[in-house]
Amino acid sequence: METTTGGLKTAYGVHGAGAAGSAMVLVHGVGLRSDVWAPQIAAFSASHRVIAYDTLGHGGSDLPPESASLGVYVAQLEGLLDALRIPRAVVIGHSMGAIIATAFAIANPGRVAALGALCPVYDRSDQSRAAALARAEALAATGPAAGVEATLARWFGDDASPQARDKAAALRSWLADADPTGYARAYRVFVSCDEAIVGRLGTLAMPALFLAAEHDPNSTPAMARRMAAEAPRGQAVVLPNARHMVPFVSPEPVNARLRGFLEEHEA
Repeated sequence: METTTGGLKTAYGVHGAGAAGSAMVLVHGVGLRSDVWAPQIAAFSASHRVIAYDTLGHGGSDLPPESASLGVYVAQLEGLLDALRIPRAVVIGHSMGAIIATAFAIANPGRVAALGALCPVYDRSDQSRAAALARAEALAATGPAAGVEATLARWFGDDASPQARDKAAALRSWLADADPTGYARAYRVFVSCDEAIVGRLGTLAMPALFLAAEHDPNSTPAMARRMAAEAPRGQAVVLPNARHMVPFVSPEPVNARLRGFLEEHEA
């Protein structure tokens, strides 16, 4: 399905419980697409009306403007909920999607019943930000295909399990097929997007879960713990022996944590 807001097309899917279920919106990370949420759609579509969409520059959605900022992605989410006439939703994002979700919650507190930020970045060090900028510049210069293996190495490390190999194959395909311009523009936003929320988490009135993977070198457990400490109703969870793509690669513990969080706060 598609909708257009602000002159830009958003591709999305709606799954599950229909009007009877509360809405859950899923926001993917940079370089990926809404398909990455398949494990969460399967887990929550019986209890929620699950909306997964392609952020600008990804999948079936339009390119973001050349000078895009995080605000463009927040506006895309606002426009999607407006188009679907959803006044309030659980909003869950992963990686860059976690920052989009958090920024949306800061800007629209009355529209977020609960926030889930999975593997978010927060207040990167100068060294980490410089490394991310170098990746963004490489994407712009050479396109996504050249950097796929380096990206997978960051996400998977030395995990050689059959499950990791299978999931890596899907991710490899999505990354290689990503629109070069869209991926590069989105990644440039990703480099500095966390700066827009630093120092503002104290305004989050809704329950907020900040989940990290133990072996994630960029979206670190320390970041999730700090975010939870700064949010009035924040909770931090660190999944042991997990890496950045844990919602897709090993979804069971992620879904269990999300379900427990929602059962506690949606009751």
